[in-house]
Amino acid sequence: MADSLSRLPSTAQAAPATAGAPALQAYAAHRLETAPADGAARRGPFRPDVWLNARQRGAARLAPHYFRAADAALVFGLALACAWAAAPSGLLQAPLAQGLPYLVGAAAVLWLLRRLDLYRFGRDEGLGLHLAKVSACAALGGVLATGLTALLAPGAATVAAALVWSALTLLGLYALHMLWREGVGRWRASGALTPNLVIVGATRHAEALIHEALKRRDLNILGVFDDRLARSPQAVSGVPVLGRAEDLLSHRLTPYVDRIVLAIDPRAEARVRDLTRRLAILPNPVTLLVDPHGADERDAALERLVRTPLASLDGPVDPDRKAFHKRLQDLALGLTALVLLAPVLALIALFVRLDSPGPALFRQRRHGFNHEEIVVWKFRTMRHEAADASASRQVTADDDRVTRLGRFLRATSLDELPQLLNVVRGEMSLVGPRPHAIGMKTGQVESARMVADYAHRHRIKPGMTGWAAIKGSRGPLHTAADVRRRVQLDVEYIERQSFWLDLWIMLVTVPVLLGDRMAVR
Repeated sequence: MADSLSRLPSTAQAAPATAGAPALQAYAAHRLETAPADGAARRGPFRPDVWLNARQRGAARLAPHYFRAADAALVFGLALACAWAAAPSGLLQAPLAQGLPYLVGAAAVLWLLRRLDLYRFGRDEGLGLHLAKVSACAALGGVLATGLTALLAPGAATVAAALVWSALTLLGLYALHMLWREGVGRWRASGALTPNLVIVGATRHAEALIHEALKRRDLNILGVFDDRLARSPQAVSGVPVLGRAEDLLSHRLTPYVDRIVLAIDPRAEARVRDLTRRLAILPNPVTLLVDPHGADERDAALERLVRTPLASLDGPVDPDRKAFHKRLQDLALGLTALVLLAPVLALIALFVRLDSPGPALFRQRRHGFNHEEIVVWKFRTMRHEAADASASRQVTADDDRVTRLGRFLRATSLDELPQLLNVVRGEMSLVGPRPHAIGMKTGQVESARMVADYAHRHRIKPGMTGWAAIKGSRGPLHTAADVRRRVQLDVEYIERQSFWLDLWIMLVTVPVLLGDRMAVR
């Protein structure tokens, strides 16, 4: 369901509010005449210097969680070092009263940094003000630790150690937050933190939004889509009209889009419902512009689109925090598995080369998060000359393209192990919907066109294993019913995803897959 947002008043020439078909056609003809004739009309005024897809931009959004983890390591590390230095008989033999003040002081510093929202790095907040807030947090934590030390473990050495911890914590946080701020500045300059929008509806309301965006320069409008192409201009205020609304389902721009904005009259309820229904299958959120009441609501409407896209550390568990925890899980377990399985990977690669001529690894373009195209790595299981990178012909039982070793690797899913590299790179996750080859066909029809909700699979990173895999839906999809069941299970996983569900799926993957004698891979 689309959320709502105040519509901006028009600041440019508008079509008549009560225009009929002739007036609309005349308005479109006027816009065609006034549209730029050169290549700039296709690029538009908001073309980013660096194109970052939704996954890459999502990594920047999660930065506050990494920032806070680094701050916690610094603060508690310094506390441990100072407590150890102040303990004459060693830290393990020191009384609890001697270490407790550092624990309380460190926890207070980190809590204050979070409560003051010092990991969002707002555009309007100067460096001096930010460091002043950091100083206040470190000072209050230092006062608390020093006071508790004087009360619970009095002594010149212990109090001096607490003061040293306070000073070192302040200096360390200064250095880190200046580094964090520099990193955020670089992300903003590269466009990683500038929202990318597309507009559905080549209307005067879209024109007004584009004019306001040009004044602010803090969001990008990459293109306009409109179902009524016969009436639409080639560009709206320089932003190109790229196609119909349904073209967003497969447009190469879609992986770079953060939000879709419906710039149509909300009083046209039937059209709003129809567009919302059709666009709901995309992984991109949809926003509907509605009428404002004054400048304050107009500014608030833009702020909702422009709001600094750094994940918040407060509030209930949200998609950003879940994505952060999932990424930590992937890095910790993925790197561990990659190191431990390195000898196995090398041995399989050697056997593949010995079994048949050709490279040990096979690369295939597949769909990733938000329709991103990624290159997935596998051990080669087919004869090199018969490799099918587009999966136009899916594997069947006794497929003559599969090598002798390939049958064993596919049956045991050992051919998927090189995808640990995709996991570490952040293109895939350990658990998620299995990535399908771009253009994969079921029969003679592209699989993605068989199920309306197919694109829901791309609302999360693809995985090496997943809910569908352990529920029996793995390998080729030979019928429309197979595609529907796969999509149903993938959507069910996305709605239920949690750390514990991922852990359970990983634990049962090996016994389930090895015990599945009916699957053809």
